[in-house]
Amino acid sequence: LSSKIHAAVDASGLPLAFVLTPGQAADCRQFQAVLEKVRVRGPVGQPRTRPNAVAADRAYSSKANRAYLRRRGITAVIPEKADQTANRRRKGSAGGRPVTFDPDRYKRRNHVERCFQKIRTWRGLATRYDKSPESYTAGLHLRGSIMWLKSLTATT
Repeated sequence: LSSKIHAAVDASGLPLAFVLTPGQAADCRQFQAVLEKVRVRGPVGQPRTRPNAVAADRAYSSKANRAYLRRRGITAVIPEKADQTANRRRKGSAGGRPVTFDPDRYKRRNHVERCFQKIRTWRGLATRYDKSPESYTAGLHLRGSIMWLKSLTATT
């Protein structure tokens, strides 16, 4: 009956990738799927698939996601959940070090929320008129494409 949109957004608030899941699905499991879809092509060479840093909300905080980012050499800007902090402290020195967190970088996470607000200016996407996930995802991609085209025409 409901669905969640997981998105990767660049620093200027433009969408890079979408993953659509059922509303009851856990957020943290979709983190890697979203990042695997990111492909940014420059003027020459291979498409860039690894951002410098990833800012996400607490729902994406997990050991597996942090290890994935560490393996790929990406800086994680994800606050730790309160229960994870309590569990780490309860274990004492065996719980490990606290996660690194840069609050100044995290302030820029609002670009994701702004992107969702721009996506939902389309009434069909905001109220989810499409019954099939495929057509709804197509609408998301169409809206994302229009956002990119508007940004390109505004600068030229």
